[in-house]
Amino acid sequence: MSSNREDPITRYTETLPANQAAVCRTLREEIDAALPKAAAKIWHGAPVWFIGETPVVGYNARPKDVNLLFWSGQLFGDSALKPAGKFKAAQIQFSNAAQIERKALRGWLKKCRTEIWDYPAHFKKQKALQKKAKA
Repeated sequence: MSSNREDPITRYTETLPANQAAVCRTLREEIDAALPKAAAKIWHGAPVWFIGETPVVGYNARPKDVNLLFWSGQLFGDSALKPAGKFKAAQIQFSNAAQIERKALRGWLKKCRTEIWDYPAHFKKQKALQKKAKA
């Protein structure tokens, strides 16, 4: 896990209340360990890890908790992850770091390395269909 204050994800965490910061530090530690080759950055205001061009996992602090989102989480077949949005994402919330079941988190992180719904291809296909419909 990076502790470099110049790192945007570290800066993101440092702005949070103590309980949310602790959740984010725990999540980042596990994500960085499980996805060492993933590119991490702040995307749409929150930390997100990418494999290639595809976002696979990220989290964001909300007023009462931290939301952990797996972009392909619905493919994991785990009822602890609740569907989010209109594609294949699923999420879980934590109000404190003690709620994080590391074994479950590690399992989800392992799955997110291989069970990747191809968002870039989906949107490219949608764009091509829209273009064709206009022609």
